[in-house]
Amino acid sequence: MTTDEATTGITPTRIEEEGRKPTESALGAEGVTVTDRQTKAEARQLMEAVVERTNLLNAYQRVMGNKGAAGVDGLPVEELKPWLQQYWPSVRAALLDGSYMPSPIRKVEIPKPNGGVRTLGIPTVLDRLIQQALLQILQPLFEPGFSASSFGFRPGRNAWQAVAQAKQYLAAGRRWVVDLDLAQFFDRVNHDMLMSRLARQVTDERVLKLIRRYLEGKLRLKVNRDKSAVARPWQRKFLGYSFTWHKQPRVKIAPSSLERLKARVRELMRIGRGRNIVTTIDALAPVLRGWMSYYRLTEVRGVLQELDGWIRRELRCILWRQWKRPLTRTRMLQKQGLSENRARGSAQNQLGPWWNAGASHMNEAYPKRWFSLLGLVSLLDTLRRFQCV
Repeated sequence: MTTDEATTGITPTRIEEEGRKPTESALGAEGVTVTDRQTKAEARQLMEAVVERTNLLNAYQRVMGNKGAAGVDGLPVEELKPWLQQYWPSVRAALLDGSYMPSPIRKVEIPKPNGGVRTLGIPTVLDRLIQQALLQILQPLFEPGFSASSFGFRPGRNAWQAVAQAKQYLAAGRRWVVDLDLAQFFDRVNHDMLMSRLARQVTDERVLKLIRRYLEGKLRLKVNRDKSAVARPWQRKFLGYSFTWHKQPRVKIAPSSLERLKARVRELMRIGRGRNIVTTIDALAPVLRGWMSYYRLTEVRGVLQELDGWIRRELRCILWRQWKRPLTRTRMLQKQGLSENRARGSAQNQLGPWWNAGASHMNEAYPKRWFSLLGLVSLLDTLRRFQCV
């Protein structure tokens, strides 16, 4: 979806003041669903439900929680409340009379893991608020019509459930997969067809016009040939996961997902070369914890043990580089319990940082427990905690 007027403007106080009209109070956020018992008049009052006080407060809290970058108007999320206090009445009036016009989206290009760039459209904070308010009202109308096999962008459903379902298919003997990737789906979906589907259940012309204004052009879907194939399941990636070839398949992390994590860790390590090791470990913690949280379904653990060892070696490499001189290296190794002769011999070996980071003297001086005390997240230990819950 796109963006709207320069900025957003709903303050909780303002919403309360503007929301106390008889027609709106009767249309609470939870109660607005088109059912067989609903009258045609109620079905046509969806926009009143969208701008209803409780619905807007819920949308406001969601937008604030999601944070995100500013749109074309430059208004940050943190300044949404005062903006709404001043301008929300006029925005609300425009929504109700059908004249509201979204703002252009801000286009941002981000690099793809396999090369190239992905173009993202960032709506203004105000448009994100309105879009969230629309979603909260429309989602209950369409949710019952979705397929049981549909897991994306639905309440109570997630990628883990989809991966678990795929594993069941494999275990049942379905050993081939048609992997079909649609290029730029949200940009190229047939908007005319989409709007006709919406109109089957949404009769409020203002809502339909607003949604139409949030869409780009009449484009058509295209298959991404580079990402599509007919292959064995263990040869393909599915939501960042893959599977083993066994008769009773096991879930594993896709190789490309592992490489993306290593690239992110290397980036943080490069930044950390001139910093205190604790600062680098603190920067790694949310990345490793979040990554492992998503990949908690993996049943192949050996790769996590290897990753943990690789991360600790990278950190030891930073330490070795920071010490620079043989005298400093000798002193630091002795401080960690190595004998003077061994510390001196190791410090003067003339071998590179990466070799020394994996050598016995650094492993003994800086074992796993040393890093754990500093707060380094172990992927394998984190997985064990997730799977014991």
